[in-house]
This record gives sequence, C-alpha cells and structure tokens, in this order.
Amino acid sequence: MARAPRVAAIQDISGFGRCSMTVVLPVLAAMGSQCCPLPTAYLSAHTAFPASDKATFLDMTGQMAGTASHWAELGVAFDAVYSGFVGSEGQIGLIEAFYRRFRGGNTLVLVDPVMGDHGRPYRTYTPDMCRRMGQLAAQADVITPNLTEAALLLGEDYQAVPGDEAGLRRWLERLSLAGKRSVVLTGVSLSDGEIGAGFFDRRTGRTGFAMARQEPAQFPGTGDLFASVVLGALLRGEGLEQAAQRGANFVQRCVAHTLAQGTPILEGVQFEPLLGALMEP
Repeated sequence: MARAPRVAAIQDISGFGRCSMTVVLPVLAAMGSQCCPLPTAYLSAHTAFPASDKATFLDMTGQMAGTASHWAELGVAFDAVYSGFVGSEGQIGLIEAFYRRFRGGNTLVLVDPVMGDHGRPYRTYTPDMCRRMGQLAAQADVITPNLTEAALLLGEDYQAVPGDEAGLRRWLERLSLAGKRSVVLTGVSLSDGEIGAGFFDRRTGRTGFAMARQEPAQFPGTGDLFASVVLGALLRGEGLEQAAQRGANFVQRCVAHTLAQGTPILEGVQFEPLLGALMEP
C-alpha cells in the first residue's frame, strides 16, 4: 500500500493566532500528506498582536538536532522539507544539516524565506540573518517570498519592486537563479481588485501569474496558508501554475469567509470550515 507523502515541517508554533505550524499541519493533512513537525520556537501568540513584548518565547534550537537524529535512527524518509520562520542564524545551519541527512533524489525542498513584510525586515532579522536566509533559499527547489523578501533576496531597495508585468517577470527570472529553482512570488497585483502571485516554473522555464479577487482586508498568516496549499498541490502531482492558482483561490475564499463572519483580523483567517475544498483533486 502506498503511503501518504511525508513532509518535514520546520516552522514555529504560535499558540494563538492562525499562522505557521497551526496552519501548515491541517492544510497538508487535508491535502493528503503526513506532516512531521520540527518546531523552531513556541510563542504564546504571533507577534502582530499588541504587547508582543509580553509574549512567551521558547527557543527550540536545542531540540532540533536530536529530533533529526532520532528520525534518522527510525529510518524516516521525507518526500518534502518545508521551512518557514527561523529564530536564529544557528537554526539555518541546522536546517542545512537536515538537508544533507534527509534530502533524497526525489525530495522536494520548499523554503518560505520569512524575513519581513510591508517593505521592512522583521526586527529579529539582522543583515547577517537575511544573508544566511538567502543562502538557505539558494538550496531550495521552490521558494515562496513576498515582495519585501524578494527585494531582500535580490539585494534591492523595496522601492525598486516593479509594478508592471514585464518588470515582475524579470524579477521572477532573477529570483530563479538562472532557472535553478522555481519561484512563487506572493502579494502581486497587476490591476485594481485582484491580487495573487507571480511564478517561474523551472521545469518549463515559463513565467506567469495566478490571480484572485482582492478582499478589503489583510490578515496575518495568509502567506503560510498560501505556501502550504502550493506544497500540498505539488505533492499531489499538480504543476506549479495550477498549484499557485489553487493557493490564490483558497486564500481569497478564506478571507471572504472570515470577513463575513466578522472575526478579528489579528486572529487570522477561518480556513477550517473550508478545508474540504482542498481534498478535491
């Protein structure tokens, strides 16, 4: 009997607020994959909430190497490795060591290079941390940066982010490292009323765009939701363009549903009632 695709998810866990691991686990499960969590940190709530300086933070660096060693003893093999937020530069080295130990010929490595948003790096991301994240992303098969992270990876000022289709296609090609990796660039808008992602597919060399209706709100955690859907779709054998469109459509549906329910924005999108849509091929 064929087993479900197995994913090592290297993410933080926020106890309150839908993001990172609490999004990754249910989405990948709904799409037919087994998700094996390798936590980088535990936070009582995500940092967009007020008084984030009072949030608890448990650094899980000390558990990461031991977990990887135990998995190796058990003979665990992974179809994908999916990393997101990291709490320190040292964790990047541990993720690279994880690649060396578990990356097989058919293992898909997706790096969501979480470094910043809205034109600024997160406060914990120093220039050295951003440089090391770029080195980690250079080893990926697929990356899913937002526009801020794309600028950081390319060494560009955020003000240089293209606003036109031709410019975005050039950035996608640059981000691909001469076709070495696939790219899904999130937060792209080519016209009023729509938002989505640009993509470069390393298998075909094609660039394109996957767009959906833009809803009148921005929620935390939607990047995690989008990247998780993309990975789940790729592991089901869908192409990159189809996976990106599935991600854009699902995020739009979740945002619209959440706005209709009147849930506070900081709690993230209510994706749970819509998970059934991801089970459909």
